[in-house]
Amino acid sequence: MHTLISNELLKLRTSRAPWILLAAQLLLVLAAVSGIVISGEDLRNAATTRLMLAHAGPSFIFVLVLGITAVAGEYRDGTISDTFLATPRRSRVILAKLIAYGGAGLVFGLLSTLSALGVTVFSHAVAGAPLDLATTDVWTTMAGTVAFMALTCIIGVAIGSIFTNIGASIGVALAWTALIETTMYSLLGDLGRWLPVLSGFALQNVPQPKILPQLTGGLVFAAYALVFAVAALTVTTRRDVS
Repeated sequence: MHTLISNELLKLRTSRAPWILLAAQLLLVLAAVSGIVISGEDLRNAATTRLMLAHAGPSFIFVLVLGITAVAGEYRDGTISDTFLATPRRSRVILAKLIAYGGAGLVFGLLSTLSALGVTVFSHAVAGAPLDLATTDVWTTMAGTVAFMALTCIIGVAIGSIFTNIGASIGVALAWTALIETTMYSLLGDLGRWLPVLSGFALQNVPQPKILPQLTGGLVFAAYALVFAVAALTVTTRRDVS
């Protein structure tokens, strides 16, 4: 298993796509956090600080795509057969990808959070606004964002494993996050707080009144990741690759 994980990490380091996705994610974070400042939000309000830090979260779509490419990318390139021939126990391959890409998502989340923090500190310094980074809310928001990204990447790997077609996988993911969940939330009302993306935002400790508490949201989102991972392992071991 150690060798399989090391191989996946090597692929991540030596492929261009992860670096491109990381650069795009960091640019989006910088733009999103800067947008709060430009919009004239009160930087003296502690909730604004949390909101700025939490704005690393909407960039999760890049981490989701990264995870999808882990398996669906191999189906697209035609290398998945060789991968499974080298390691006949397919579950070990998928498990190694889940672990490696979960770690990659954690790194993406950490860098995105640090980028949001950098803009936040700079903006407060320029505006002469006080900034207290020692509060529990600040640290739980940053830690929640990192965890959110790691779990999102795991879900991405699972989606790529289940659908195998990279275009269909990304299309389904984008449709869910941009349209389907929003529609379901409007229909379900308070029950919509338990949907995947909103429970992920709750894990971030986003300062919004209509989401779950952070701990509850984190457990729910982790449960989603576990369900997706089990589904990916089950489907992959039963599918005829040829």
